[in-house]
Amino acid sequence: MTEDGRIRCGWAVDGAGDTIYRDYHDTEWGRPLRDSGALFERISLEAFQSGLSWLTILRKRENFRAAFDGFDAAAVARYTDDDVERLMSDAGIVRNRAKILATISNARAVAELDVDLGELLWSFAPEPRPRPADLDQVPAVTPESTAMAKELKRRGFRFVGPTTAYALMQATGMVDDHVASCWVPVTGQM
Repeated sequence: MTEDGRIRCGWAVDGAGDTIYRDYHDTEWGRPLRDSGALFERISLEAFQSGLSWLTILRKRENFRAAFDGFDAAAVARYTDDDVERLMSDAGIVRNRAKILATISNARAVAELDVDLGELLWSFAPEPRPRPADLDQVPAVTPESTAMAKELKRRGFRFVGPTTAYALMQATGMVDDHVASCWVPVTGQM
């Protein structure tokens, strides 16, 4: 239980007094998200998070949005080598060339889709299941996330392995991994 009397998932409680995790958990994480533009942002941020703390990404999120044209996939798909160099010199984001190039490549893959990005991603959502009793019951990879990653890679996406795909599924409400005792209401998959 936290100072506001609410029980939250353990990862959302930061003993240092920083509320960024708590606010993300309370207002965004696990809420069903189907908008293609917002989903492109989440895919991009999940890729940048790979190997880093999610807190690092959340703290730089507004900088990422500014640097990547609000994650407008059509705009990012047109990025050139000059844009890559601009991004590599931007201290406000994670300056990893492979991740920057993957984001641009993923924007181009979005442009090539023959289906809406949200429709594609949600086609891998598993059947709803009960919330886990504790975080130890939350998987890192599932058959659905493995299938999603495989299909995204087939379509030209990069930095979207099964673990990243599962984190995307959690963040966008395709699965509800809030612990059973968490105060966040069950929203159900839509």
